[in-house]
Amino acid sequence: MAPQILRAHDRTPAPWKNGGGITTEVVAHPQGAGTDDFAWRISVADVASSGPFSTFEGVDRIITVVDGPGMVLTVDGAEHVVDTPCAPFAFSGDAATDCRLLDGPIVDFNVMVRRSEVKAEVSVERRGTVLRPAPGTRVLAIVLDGTATPGGESVGLGRLDAVLLQDDEDPVDVTVDGVLAIVALTDVR
Repeated sequence: MAPQILRAHDRTPAPWKNGGGITTEVVAHPQGAGTDDFAWRISVADVASSGPFSTFEGVDRIITVVDGPGMVLTVDGAEHVVDTPCAPFAFSGDAATDCRLLDGPIVDFNVMVRRSEVKAEVSVERRGTVLRPAPGTRVLAIVLDGTATPGGESVGLGRLDAVLLQDDEDPVDVTVDGVLAIVALTDVR
């Protein structure tokens, strides 16, 4: 199978589970899953105001600020300043979580996995890399800033475009001119 290219302009924004904002799903598994039945879900959110995050029982989350001054997340009473662009922050979706924007709107990148089914790791690359899914692993790479070109593709990836590889696909060299977030999704069952 060839890598699946996921273009930002093909996505449809939707309201958050708690109605407090807008998210744009990049990809979810199984395909067509909603917020209550995904094994894993990757999205981009526009956060215009402070407020509570939705609770997701049994879900681990990783959030990365893409644009804007950042936020303070209060996770089960503990404050965490999340203001470094492109620096992933992991927390439990079970936790009572509140967001206070530091100085205006932000855009963030979200990875959510049901911990009983999938484990996720997010890393950030600013140079060329090889996407190499291990057995039982899917790899998604999304351009947070600049551009990237997966090997063998005639057209590159722009901002918030992504490429998804399954565990049975050949490794793909990616040329990066900017910032690329790489998500490794490993089945735990």
